Amino acid sequence: MKDSHGAIIKGDASQRQISLVFTGDEFREGLQPIAEVLERTKVKGSFFVTGRFLEDGKSARLLKKLYDKGHLIGPHSDRHLLYAPWEDRDSLLVTKAEFRQDVQDNLLKLSEIGIDDVEEFIAPYEWYNQTIADWTSELGLTLYNFTPGLRTPADYTYPQMGKKYLSSEAIIRQLLDFEERNTLNGHIVLIHLGTDPRRTDKLFNQLERLIDLLKNKNYKFVPLNEF
Repeated sequence: MKDSHGAIIKGDASQRQISLVFTGDEFREGLQPIAEVLERTKVKGSFFVTGRFLEDGKSARLLKKLYDKGHLIGPHSDRHLLYAPWEDRDSLLVTKAEFRQDVQDNLLKLSEIGIDDVEEFIAPYEWYNQTIADWTSELGLTLYNFTPGLRTPADYTYPQMGKKYLSSEAIIRQLLDFEERNTLNGHIVLIHLGTDPRRTDKLFNQLERLIDLLKNKNYKFVPLNEF
């Protein structure tokens, strides 16, 4: 299922499947604990990282290990550019040449650590429009985004943001309430690989609990390329 801006936002709603997606840019502190949880729970995830994320050698090596174990690794733009203004989504803040160069730089850095067969892309800030989706397709990539209605992407917020802040407990409660009303069949659930230090309540620290809760509801977790 695609949204009105050209990204795939949902898989087969008839299947009791969920895809866990993790995105990362300048903050990386969740990568190791997330990798450990996925190993323990035998769950495959999809990781989308920027070129800046890959500048940390330890993180790059761990991503390659995850890739070798069957997790999906893909680009999230090289410099984490904002493609369109928040207040005017249909306009652009980048040219086609700038977009292409930025994504290709990201792909090159993934290739340098041995990750080459890349077909999926998640836009920086998870913010894009139909033009970005078209340009993505021209690069041989498919644009994805999280399924609307879930608040897990709000795990980047911190208390100083006031009313925008959501605690991890509030995020999980919202997800479970949503699941009871709608199911999570075919949903793409996004969690950040790291957050601003001002957020000490990290959602990724609740990942194992979240996986166990959903496994008990008979959901299967699959990476995006198996969705």
